[in-house]
Amino acid sequence: MNRALLVIDVQESFRARPLWEQIAHPGISEPVNRLVRLARANGDLVVWVLHTEPGSGGVFDPALGHVRLLDELERPAAGEPVLHKTAHNAFTTTDLQRRLTEAGVGELWVCGIRTEQCVETTARLASDLGYEVVFVPEATTTNPIGDLSAEMIIERTQAVLRDRFARIATVDELAASPE
Repeated sequence: MNRALLVIDVQESFRARPLWEQIAHPGISEPVNRLVRLARANGDLVVWVLHTEPGSGGVFDPALGHVRLLDELERPAAGEPVLHKTAHNAFTTTDLQRRLTEAGVGELWVCGIRTEQCVETTARLASDLGYEVVFVPEATTTNPIGDLSAEMIIERTQAVLRDRFARIATVDELAASPE
């Protein structure tokens, strides 16, 4: 089965927000980079997704210059698409599904910023579309919401996705598993 890694919204827009100081894993680039290197070594497709809000005047407005990958991330290699979305999930406002179908992808590894929002929403939709989804929590992050800590939100997301919408795995588990 062909596989793809989706790197969702690991972008400077989030670092430009005051909430960055409260984010659960400010070093998210390290596990994401490990996943990227692993996917490339396996010959998997790597798809980079950036959230945009054109004309908003906020940190997700491409005109302000924050809609770009975090500086510490690996750079996209030749042939790796960089998609720009305006919805929470990576499918609705992009041609992601067409690209995955054309590449014969049946399994997706998902990671990124806003564990419970864009990453979870993409995982759920991917599952509904028939993809086998692997959710990698250590390569996601978010900030607190209300009385919930960022860590609680990440734990909650794992609990609701596990065995329903996705398999939960660590980077080390994925690296150790056979093709």
